[in-house]
Amino acid sequence: MSHATRFRADEVATARAAFDADGAAVVASGLAASLLELIRGEFVNGTRPGQRSFALPVAISDLLTPDGPVGKIASALMGQPSVPVRVLKFDKNASSNWAVPWHQDRTIAVAERVELPGFEIWSRKGGIDHVEPPEDFLRDMVALRLHLDDCGIDNGPLEIAAGSWSLGRIPSGAVSDAVQRHEIITCTAGVGEIVAMRGLTLHASQPARKVGHRRVLHVDYATRPLPAPLRFAMV
Repeated sequence: MSHATRFRADEVATARAAFDADGAAVVASGLAASLLELIRGEFVNGTRPGQRSFALPVAISDLLTPDGPVGKIASALMGQPSVPVRVLKFDKNASSNWAVPWHQDRTIAVAERVELPGFEIWSRKGGIDHVEPPEDFLRDMVALRLHLDDCGIDNGPLEIAAGSWSLGRIPSGAVSDAVQRHEIITCTAGVGEIVAMRGLTLHASQPARKVGHRRVLHVDYATRPLPAPLRFAMV
């Protein structure tokens, strides 16, 4: 097991090669402590593994746009403008200390259900319609996970199977074999660091052995619009 390569925000051009090879990288956000504290204020303690959010204060939303400091990292890693399309809030703590088995993120949140070829397996989460889009849409997405607390090896960090995003959509029965054939990279992160993960990357996490807060603002970015009239819920 190895650790994800770390980069400063001004080294993202260099990070792109490692990001494409592994499907993950750790980048310093450069956000001021006051902004990180503002984002922490959006978290509410609870027992659910995560909370979906489609309405953030303007001061936070501006950080995530393609011109914002977080959005610019997504665009630089993907080599093209990237737009935030979903925000999740995770807080692994004493009352909610979960494990996530190896899987791929394969659904997107949309404004409303519209039946189109290639968009299948509809579901409803948090009052929002979700669907699995064609594989190429998922491959061209990136998730940025902004850490609001230190996340060391004992805090249940993200683990990824290096390069697995290039395999495309993997049937559930083939996930274990795919994981076995790839190097496992552990994505520890300090406060203010961003763990970037390319779409369709196999990933998992274990329960924290050191119980405390592990607050993460998870933002999914897309590099292309959906075919009309289908729209992302957040755009």
